[in-house]
Amino acid sequence: MKYRIEKDTMGEVQVPADKYWGAQTERSRNNFKIGPSGSMPKEIVEGFAYLKKAAAYANYDLGVLPIEKRDAIAAVCDEILEGKLDDQFPLVIWQTGSGTQSNMNVNEVIANRAQVLKGFEIGEGEQFIKANDDVNKSQSSNDTFPTGMHIAAYKMVVETTIPGVEKLHATLVKKATEFKDVVKIGRTHLMDATPLTLGQEISGYASQLAFGLKALKNTLAHLSEIALGGTAVGTGLNTPKGYDVKVAEYIAEFTNHPFVTAENKFEALAAHDAIVETHGALKQLAVSLNKIANDVRMLASGPRSGIGEIHIPENEPGSSIMPGKVNPTQCEALTMVCAQVIGNDMAIAVGGMQGHYELNVFKPVMAANFLQSAQLLGDACVSFDEHCAQGIEPNYKRIKELVDNSLMLVTALNTKIGYYKAAEIAQTAHKNGTTLKEEAVRLGYVTAEDFDAWVKPEDMV
Repeated sequence: MKYRIEKDTMGEVQVPADKYWGAQTERSRNNFKIGPSGSMPKEIVEGFAYLKKAAAYANYDLGVLPIEKRDAIAAVCDEILEGKLDDQFPLVIWQTGSGTQSNMNVNEVIANRAQVLKGFEIGEGEQFIKANDDVNKSQSSNDTFPTGMHIAAYKMVVETTIPGVEKLHATLVKKATEFKDVVKIGRTHLMDATPLTLGQEISGYASQLAFGLKALKNTLAHLSEIALGGTAVGTGLNTPKGYDVKVAEYIAEFTNHPFVTAENKFEALAAHDAIVETHGALKQLAVSLNKIANDVRMLASGPRSGIGEIHIPENEPGSSIMPGKVNPTQCEALTMVCAQVIGNDMAIAVGGMQGHYELNVFKPVMAANFLQSAQLLGDACVSFDEHCAQGIEPNYKRIKELVDNSLMLVTALNTKIGYYKAAEIAQTAHKNGTTLKEEAVRLGYVTAEDFDAWVKPEDMV
């Protein structure tokens, strides 16, 4: 491999000649060989591209950066957003907790790529764009990384998570209406209970997702606040007047999302409660989705030895040894995603605690866990919707069999003969293996005609 010599404040560093990054990126690459190379999420790098372009435009507007430098920085940022420089970001999540090296990775790549676009070799003559003085102008790693983190998190939530959950929610609402008259037996404590309709049951699932979506959307205002303009500790040192508001306006324009400057930059640097808050809503959705997926797989269990009240799509063979076996694989995938999200929430909560004085230093791990959760939930909801929920159909024969055989229909007699006589009928029928009607008549508590008139599952829902 051929190398070139790059310099930083600590001295000279050998950098692969075919790469645009510089000395600080190379130092980090060699000092933090933890996990796979390039594990810093691409969405964070893209967040940096948006903010570096916005900073260049704001700096030009405020008279501290020439237009040719603004345009050069913006051109490289556009290349990053187009995916043309994906191989130039080799750093890992497990680095400095402020994300300083990732900030410098972006700065160095932009500076050196701009040098090449101007027609020079890297290191040839006077550097046209300087990583710290130009690309990083009016910035600090301490306010750029949380800004990139919020851009990435907000975009992932509104572009992936929310649409995915809304898609599944719409299907559940449709199924709730479609099955509103399908009377089935209810279950509490996993035991037989009074009837309800399959539509009512599914409406509960739809309502869970509606509340989860509401909770998630309610956090977006906080998440839309960005730290850029706070620089090192929140004071805005080395920024021109009005920079924080202007740079936020450019970020909003470039991303087409309503980002605003953080009302309090000290909070934005030292704490990441917005990330904790929004991920808390993602956790709420994970809890709901886990309940929904578990219910679906238990209702579909069988096909002959389980509950089997609903049919779900048969997507792939379920066993390498048992012929004809089909498993509820979409339910399993969704619940595994839920487990991951709930685990991620703990890592984010611990990370959020680590705001010591003026800076939280768990930024990369919080960002990575958040982005994984948001993407997994959105993707898993789409998968579950398309390959399972849309294909849910009642097993009418099994539903009727279980309703007719249920002892809890006796609850309809409570107001007619009292709780204790009704309980005696149910317990006797269970002991003798007979029906409620048989025992009610035999015990002399009701006539056959009264039983038929009073115990109607369709009137109990």
